[in-house]
Amino acid sequence: MPFFSYKARNARGDLIEGIQEGPDSAAVADMLFNGGMTPVEIAVSARGPSTQQEGLLERMQQQKITPVDVMLFSRQMYTLLKAGVPIMRALAGLQESTHNNSMKKVLQDMRESLDGGRELSAAMRRHPDVFNPFYVSMVRVGEATGMLEEIFLRLFHYIEFEKSTRDKIKSAMRYPTFVVIAMVVAIAIINLFVIPAFAKVYKGFNAELPMMTKILIASSDFTVQYWPLMLALLAGAIYGFRLYIATPVGRYQWDRLKLRLPVVGSIIEKATLSRFARSYALTSRSGVPIVQGLSVVAQVVDNDYIAKKIDNIREGVERGDSILRTAAASGVFTPVVLQMVAVGEETGELDDLMQEVAEMYEREVAYEVDNLSAKIEPILIVGLGILVLILALGVFLPIWDLGKAAMHK
Repeated sequence: MPFFSYKARNARGDLIEGIQEGPDSAAVADMLFNGGMTPVEIAVSARGPSTQQEGLLERMQQQKITPVDVMLFSRQMYTLLKAGVPIMRALAGLQESTHNNSMKKVLQDMRESLDGGRELSAAMRRHPDVFNPFYVSMVRVGEATGMLEEIFLRLFHYIEFEKSTRDKIKSAMRYPTFVVIAMVVAIAIINLFVIPAFAKVYKGFNAELPMMTKILIASSDFTVQYWPLMLALLAGAIYGFRLYIATPVGRYQWDRLKLRLPVVGSIIEKATLSRFARSYALTSRSGVPIVQGLSVVAQVVDNDYIAKKIDNIREGVERGDSILRTAAASGVFTPVVLQMVAVGEETGELDDLMQEVAEMYEREVAYEVDNLSAKIEPILIVGLGILVLILALGVFLPIWDLGKAAMHK
């Protein structure tokens, strides 16, 4: 949707300027009226609120807002609101204390939105790159129920767990990634420099070479002659893959394939289901209706395939089916989880049992992440051994044959 710059006056008569996204100027005017402001001027803006009045150099120098910034913001908002500090004063204090210039601008825009009569959730919705739909929905529930400080604390723990899981996976993958990169570099050096040198030596013998040596020399010649084309094809394949997964169909297919990858597929699946269970428990405990909670949770599981399954569960609940029946039909939950869902529906404590499901998946993810390196190391060792065997047979077998021929002479 396009952006519109507006000038409006609030209830006190102060002139407010800002940027609002909407289908047309009439819809923006309605939004301003609903926010307690009277529009004075509305015009189409070529840029959104985050880029308004910013030069190219300034945008390039902007600091990125990380999940850590959002996590600290949540914790600080909980502390300030629990101490009785008004929201406007809390945002002003956080704006002065933060060292991230981009976060300062977001907080400034939120303060202006609140001053213009918007709710905090509406002010956050203007920054989807910082606050995802799940975060905004939880804040909106907190505003409606009067539990805003408690919601911020729950969001802090939620983001903290997400960050901890991602950091563990990155740490476990660091060593295998380094080994794979080293192997690729070694293969490139051998093909470009080592094998051509041996090929010159073998050519001077005028002898019949073993088949493995011929294959290595042929692959080396191809690499030396066409390495710019190979790099271009690799870059094109990566770029094409990124374009494909940016489409709805491509993203769905890739997210489905990720769950079936060897070694890491089960970790991704369990981490995603843990995120679903924890998010659902959080929304349910905060008073969000089941259908609305499932809609919100589907947007934050970060996997389109699982999100589609959750949407199917939501549609089944809307038709009157039980969560157990629709969850069993989705085919993504284990029998143990389905039993806990059945008990939760019977006892009315589904949120507590979903929290236990999340913790169960989290323990399994933590265990598998801790043993990820141990699972990958044998694969790397076997791959490295095969590479060394091929090079040894291709490079040294002709020398061995020539040595035996010389001894017979």
